[in-house]
Amino acid sequence: MKRAFTMLELVFVIIIVGIISVLMLPNFDKDNLREAADQLVSHIRYTQHLAMMDDKYIPNPNLSQYTVVAEKNANAEFWYKSRWQLFLANTAGSGDSWSYMIFSDSPNYTGTPDVSEHAVNPLDDNKYLSGGYSAGNIDANSPLATPELNLGNKYGIADVDFIDGCAIATTRQRISFDYIGRPMYGNLHAQTSSYKDELNFKILKTTCHIELCLTSPCTTAVATDKITIAIEPETGYTHILN
Repeated sequence: MKRAFTMLELVFVIIIVGIISVLMLPNFDKDNLREAADQLVSHIRYTQHLAMMDDKYIPNPNLSQYTVVAEKNANAEFWYKSRWQLFLANTAGSGDSWSYMIFSDSPNYTGTPDVSEHAVNPLDDNKYLSGGYSAGNIDANSPLATPELNLGNKYGIADVDFIDGCAIATTRQRISFDYIGRPMYGNLHAQTSSYKDELNFKILKTTCHIELCLTSPCTTAVATDKITIAIEPETGYTHILN
């Protein structure tokens, strides 16, 4: 003969389950730092994909087969400035928080794209891959912006720092890729040759580390308040270190 549970036993089990749930709750807390890093890694890889699929390489823009390109842009010989890039910055247009956008700076080569030069959000073709930027660009509050790309507003990221292989003393940082997917960094629009190793434009030669921090500056952030993304030279393999 089976014995049924008493009401007291059922209440006791419910209480025990409730206690266990409370103890386990911290393990299910949202990890904004990790989510921000995962998203940025995904978009760096997407930028590399765009660079390889949308080949910007023009070996000699003065040849007849490039006449259309030359007519569209008198500066077509500077094709390398239009490589796909991911640009991180902190400006008034982003609500004074760290944000990023993905774009190909063509045909104007100004360093700050107009709307048509942004990548379209593949998950919502009514939006562009921009979290907001100043200088007449897509504002953070624009319906054209993708809010998730505003790392400050979405995830509470207070500072972003490029160190080691891609360190440049600036509050605006860029990662770009050439037509075979090799990672580069620096200001494409300021350069005068495709691969010359100049002050603000270099092929990545050693691992680039990008730190995302919940406190500012990153240089004083404790280990629990920061996470590091690594971009490997030559292959552009992008991964999270911690």
